[in-house]
Amino acid sequence: MEENKTSGRDEIYSAKVKAGKRTYFFDVKATRSNDYYLTITESKKRFKEDGFTYEKHKIFLYKEDFNKFMEALNSTVNHVKHELMPNVDFSQFDHVHEREEAETAETEVSAVKTPGVDTELKWD
Repeated sequence: MEENKTSGRDEIYSAKVKAGKRTYFFDVKATRSNDYYLTITESKKRFKEDGFTYEKHKIFLYKEDFNKFMEALNSTVNHVKHELMPNVDFSQFDHVHEREEAETAETEVSAVKTPGVDTELKWD
């Protein structure tokens, strides 16, 4: 039996971003000494002949690097937005995110139905 790899590294907070065929997870975890760090995981669903699997890539980000990481990320994103693609209205992508969240919520609600129970009304 596989040991629990997160033993002593409790998850404190988590956020998920769906981005097309990829999903990004932002998780805050605690060390045994109550220090905190962030893991950023990219998950891609890959289809195989016998089903599918998830390919995952993970980045560990420690508190001493938070500010440098955010500065580099913001600087890079702003460079793309303002220097390389100044004519693109990036706010249009916000609506796509809202639609994806609504679709996910609908899927989760429909998945709650009891298996094997036909809930559709039928008229004779």
